[in-house]
Amino acid sequence: MKFFKRVSPLALAIGALAIASSAYAADTIKIGIPQPMTGPATQYGDQIQAGALTAIEAINDAGGVKGKKLEPLLIDDGCEPKQAVPAANRVINSGAKFAVAHACSGTTVPAVNVYEQEGIVAITPGATSPLVTDTIKPHYFFRTIGRDDQQGPFAANYIIQHLKPKTVAILHDKQTYGSGVATQVRDNLTKGGAEVALFEGINVGDSDYSAVITKLKSLNPDLIYFGGYHAELGLLLRQAREQGLATQFMGPEGVANKDLVAIAGPAVEGLLVTLPADFTKLPGNEKVLENFKKYKRSPDGAFTLTAYAAVQILVDSINAVGEDPAKVADYMHTNTFNTAIGKVEYDAKGDLKEFEFAVFKWDKAGELEQLKL
Repeated sequence: MKFFKRVSPLALAIGALAIASSAYAADTIKIGIPQPMTGPATQYGDQIQAGALTAIEAINDAGGVKGKKLEPLLIDDGCEPKQAVPAANRVINSGAKFAVAHACSGTTVPAVNVYEQEGIVAITPGATSPLVTDTIKPHYFFRTIGRDDQQGPFAANYIIQHLKPKTVAILHDKQTYGSGVATQVRDNLTKGGAEVALFEGINVGDSDYSAVITKLKSLNPDLIYFGGYHAELGLLLRQAREQGLATQFMGPEGVANKDLVAIAGPAVEGLLVTLPADFTKLPGNEKVLENFKKYKRSPDGAFTLTAYAAVQILVDSINAVGEDPAKVADYMHTNTFNTAIGKVEYDAKGDLKEFEFAVFKWDKAGELEQLKL
């Protein structure tokens, strides 16, 4: 999987405004797109914006939805939990009834309540924590990505079947997403008979992880799994290699950020990552890929096609039942959709009944290659 060249939020915003200006202001269907446009998780927001905006532009150029143009509204949530509710309220205050919602689980969890209370149909292409849909009984909130309790078992099964370690050490960043996926991996490794010799949290923002690396060296595990984001893993990788620890590392989709290469340097080579499968190779996506080429965006990135699919699902539902969010949500719960990520079908919580994860490996060039299982 290749990473695309980052497009600045300003450029995306200008593009979005150009789309909106082509529509009659009083005759559009607004779609809020609250994503990290600033901060260390910006690349994930860029991917979601690229996917959502490409789908929106293609649909508008094909005539729109029931004679109306889609109007994207870009909103920055910074991947910060404290910005979650304000960002969700901005979606509501704009008059939008639909959203391609937040990338980060820590931001999504507090925002879900806002969308549910206000009856806004929102789909997250990136938030994987079970807490997003387990803490309430959502009706209006959905995903186009698998949960950590789907990703965790997948990662654990791969570790047991292919890596076959005698002992595993698991680190996490103590946050909603990182600790959640790490817990899922730990529990499923234990069920599978693997020995988890360490399960420990590290502090986000620390610059020196020597203490935990010393502990890892004394344990000498066959595999180190990290649950969290790229900034912390990058330092762990670099400092581990500098201190002579050559153990195999593995992580979830939150570490698959191009900036990891700048932080970890050559230490990134060989890192294993679980990610959504490379849907650019999915049969039937030829037209989707043509649209990305037409609108000069890359389809690559973990959340690009999950965002594209989110727009497809919203549009298919609106075409079927109109713009009433309650009817759209009802339709989404009871129908199957053919999308850029394949067939989508929802359970009662708005989670995907099935989602395809894959294992990728970083190569010397700093690119991710999907491994054959």
